[in-house]
Amino acid sequence: MISYTDLFGGQRAKLVPAQAISDMQKDGAGFAGFATWLDLTPAHPDMLAVPDPDSVIQLPWKPEVAWLASDCLMEGKSVAQAPRNTLKRLVSEAAEFGIRVKTGVEPEFFLTTPDGKQISDEYDTAAKSCYDQQAVMRRYDVIAEICDAMLSLNWEPYQNDHEDANGQFEMNWAYDDVLATADKHSFFKFMVKSIAEKHGLRATFMPKPFQGLTGNGCHAHISVWDLGGKTNAFADKSMELGLSEQGRHFLGGIMKHASALAAICNPTVNSYKRINAPRTVSGATWAPNTVTWTGNNRTHMVRVPGPGRFELRLPDGAANPYLMQAVIIAAGLDGMKSKADPGPRSDIDMYKDGHTVTHGAKLPLNLLDALREYDKDTSLKAAMGEEFSAAFIRLKQQEWNSYASHFTQWERDHTLDV
Repeated sequence: MISYTDLFGGQRAKLVPAQAISDMQKDGAGFAGFATWLDLTPAHPDMLAVPDPDSVIQLPWKPEVAWLASDCLMEGKSVAQAPRNTLKRLVSEAAEFGIRVKTGVEPEFFLTTPDGKQISDEYDTAAKSCYDQQAVMRRYDVIAEICDAMLSLNWEPYQNDHEDANGQFEMNWAYDDVLATADKHSFFKFMVKSIAEKHGLRATFMPKPFQGLTGNGCHAHISVWDLGGKTNAFADKSMELGLSEQGRHFLGGIMKHASALAAICNPTVNSYKRINAPRTVSGATWAPNTVTWTGNNRTHMVRVPGPGRFELRLPDGAANPYLMQAVIIAAGLDGMKSKADPGPRSDIDMYKDGHTVTHGAKLPLNLLDALREYDKDTSLKAAMGEEFSAAFIRLKQQEWNSYASHFTQWERDHTLDV
């Protein structure tokens, strides 16, 4: 299975007989780029997906198939807008700067009925369902199979739990270099959906699939290391919260570009139903709506839970596994180069007292606002690549226009009698 991920996070693949893989390794599998979410036309030549042998994964639930992440080429040149290519370029830029970025991700998902209209467990109804022991055991067969698969792949999974919303779960594995994390994240989404289907269920990473319930986040834990990967450049016990000066500058870049980051980390119309949600059934959305940072406090956009790393709580389940990592590097590198200041730390409960914050900008209210923020952030666009940025903005603007032209029942309910 030679796979690549398009701009919208869609995973595309061709199944290739094992006997033919040597040719594909050399020349790549041919795709019509326009047929997927890339900013190409039917007139463009074949796009070739060249598999990366370092990414190979034997499907635990179908061991006769191997999955390979691929790099997209066209006429012998890297396709600049392709998400994995974008990430690899930024990894190289970070290496030139003398650093190696490592991340861990926390993808949340719902297990629903096959039509996706309701959660799959009719007994999962508690207002405070987070860590619900009975509910997680009622889905033991699915969760255990996914966890066993990660164990067999040596991902070092370390915990699985029922999350804050009814029907919602989170599974965690060890952090790694950003490209390895992105490949694993991409495969994880494919694996969870496939194993859920095997059990007659549906898994969704949609940011806000159910009104009133906590949405699906995809928090990223970020640290920066020397090129050998042995010394954590973010760790300094003498500094506030154990975050080094370099770590503060990297964080400063994240804070500086946060509103533009939303376009990548929250890339769908539905994303803004999560980060701008009213209070949920459980009492908290667990999602940010303001650009603030803190210590070990989950109500802010960024928290520093311990020395040498910080957690970005902005991304959601729709975030492209490769672009999310790429934009983290792009913003962080800019912060390190410009010695950006993250601004004042805040330790208040943002869900209770967020209205008192005067130093933090509000995150975009919708996808259009986020795209506008990204478009005007010229330094971040340049860091992500002008070709990529132009393609991403163009296709996402089309998506917004399609949404804006969609006629809804809400309009009839509120304006039929004006």
